Amino acid sequence: MSPGGGGFNGPIDIATGAFAYIPIPETKPFHNEMATPYSSLKPKISSSPWPLPRQVLRMHMHLDPDFANLTYGDQGQRARRIADQISKNDLLVFYAGLRSTLPQTDLVYAIIGLFVVHEIVLATRVPRARWHENAHTRRKLERGADDIVVRGKKGPSGRLRHGIPIGSYRHPRDGRHKGKSYRVQPELLSIWGGLSIADGFIQRSAYLPAFASADRFYSWFLAQEPEVIAANN
Repeated sequence: MSPGGGGFNGPIDIATGAFAYIPIPETKPFHNEMATPYSSLKPKISSSPWPLPRQVLRMHMHLDPDFANLTYGDQGQRARRIADQISKNDLLVFYAGLRSTLPQTDLVYAIIGLFVVHEIVLATRVPRARWHENAHTRRKLERGADDIVVRGKKGPSGRLRHGIPIGSYRHPRDGRHKGKSYRVQPELLSIWGGLSIADGFIQRSAYLPAFASADRFYSWFLAQEPEVIAANN
């Protein structure tokens, strides 16, 4: 599972699950001909009550995952963890903290996409003809960079047309004296068979939670009748 961030949140209609996928900002040098500006999103979210700040519209996205190309990139500790623990046909699930179009509500943590993994490759070994497929190969990588690119299988992989809420802002189950945070709903943790992280904590973290039983999660996921599309927006 992979979280998002960036200081702002895409909108979601909690009645329908329709949402806007708004990636985090790009913070590193990239090949100019492969720019992914936030301004390209303006037509898609113009009617949202939560428009992007004006200064953000002058920035570029770190478009990752790239659902149109079915890729996800990472670096450092998370890249090593993915490369060490994820193999072909495993699941990589993407979730985000989205802002409800209704006023005065908590963020809605929802699944926004899923990959059935096809392969994992080192970003520096991706041929130039395929650099446009992921944010990490659109970057100007230094020699020896440890960035990886995960490619999803066509068909079962992609962005969801409607987000699936999975989280709530709550106290951990081991004590109300601890502060609230966003965690997977307890009933879903039971259905999925649990996660590798304490009580389903899903706020942004360097540690990627893993499913104790990916089969149980995937059975539940398919039962939600998700509409998977190969598109970013």
